[in-house]
Amino acid sequence: MLIDFVPDENLYPFESRWFDSSVGRVHYIDEGTGPTILFCHGAPAWSFLYRHIVKDLRDRYRCIAVDYLGFGLSERPAGFGYTIAEHTAVLGELVDHLRLDDFVVMGHDWGGPIGLGAVTTRADRVRGIVLGNTVFWPIEAMANRAFSVIMGSRPMQRRILERNFLVERVLLAELGRKLTAAEADHYRAVQPTAEARRGLAMMPGQIRAARPLLDRLSRDVPAQLGDKPTLLVWGMQDMVFRPNTSIPRMRAAFTDLDIVELPHARHFIQEHTPDAITAAIAKRFP
Repeated sequence: MLIDFVPDENLYPFESRWFDSSVGRVHYIDEGTGPTILFCHGAPAWSFLYRHIVKDLRDRYRCIAVDYLGFGLSERPAGFGYTIAEHTAVLGELVDHLRLDDFVVMGHDWGGPIGLGAVTTRADRVRGIVLGNTVFWPIEAMANRAFSVIMGSRPMQRRILERNFLVERVLLAELGRKLTAAEADHYRAVQPTAEARRGLAMMPGQIRAARPLLDRLSRDVPAQLGDKPTLLVWGMQDMVFRPNTSIPRMRAAFTDLDIVELPHARHFIQEHTPDAITAAIAKRFP
């Protein structure tokens, strides 16, 4: 199924583009010219999360932001498993389809392992990396694993599917007054029905189920990408990926690392401090 929703051009002033992957139709935007940056969102977001950053950078950069299958305006294909490994493979297909070379990849939340997973086998084509509030190793923290178990339970799966719990009670609950009513509705509108939310409902369980992929990335990222110029933009108030445990592992993985702390930002950094992120990217990758 495809989502019957047209974003407000005042909020999302981009041309929708489409890629017919091997398993479903992928929506993405491709704005501006210059050095290329590929933006990878997490859950329960979509490319709308990057709208401020893309608007600010597209006069100097080519900005590509993708919606994974099951998210945003992309298709919800029958038979697709919505695992992190599958999302990674589809993103790799898009990278090859667009013939991206000498590009920067930015990953946030699940967009970290999805984006990095897609480029570890294409490392010679990667110019640099931007990571924000994400990991690329097995998630061991008890709070995260408990979240995975609870969200995977039958009652919570029903809430995710029937009441859009992850959008309403995770994303929108955090952002509160950061968003206008219209902006909040753009996060709701792309997950309109239980059927449309099946990909979203899979994501919490991937904290545990994706362990083999994350274990592999914990080795492959330092080995294949560890010498790439890397920028860390980190919301220091994030309770999902806590800075005191996450940032030291990032330091250990990358030899050419700049860190920009966002002292008042929580998890969804693109909504809290887009200007600081834009400035950091422009400074790191002129």
